[in-house]
Amino acid sequence: MVKNLFSILFLIGATTVSAQSTSKNALGIRVGDNDGFGGEISYQRYLKENNRLEFDLGWRDSNNVDAFKLAGLYQWVMPIDGGFHWYVGAGGGVGSFDTGENDGVFALVAGDIGIEYDFDIPLLISLDMRPELGFNDNYSDDLDLDIALGLRYQF
Repeated sequence: MVKNLFSILFLIGATTVSAQSTSKNALGIRVGDNDGFGGEISYQRYLKENNRLEFDLGWRDSNNVDAFKLAGLYQWVMPIDGGFHWYVGAGGGVGSFDTGENDGVFALVAGDIGIEYDFDIPLLISLDMRPELGFNDNYSDDLDLDIALGLRYQF
């Protein structure tokens, strides 16, 4: 599946002549799978030419656990070619959970590496991998690997 997504991104980039410059703000969704955190509302704010902040609010509602998390990352963005960029970042987050038997809060540290494409229209699509190390014995105390697809509107 990951190979197919990279192929689609490559074909989109090959058929598009040029992309607009990246906007100061981007708001959208980030959909992946990290211990059930399948969806996140995502906001990016560019600070300088190659640096930005990303904030993601994720939620989980299942039979076993209800939870939410807020993650913040500082990212370095480097151009590849045309509208393609790759980025790497680091940050952390906090969250709350309720398993029915236990409830509480957790903290996490995270890294981030990904590739994105900036279309001629104000749309940014990305594919990234985010390893997260959680700190709570009752909920998340191990390394989780989150691979996600992001779609963001730029303004």
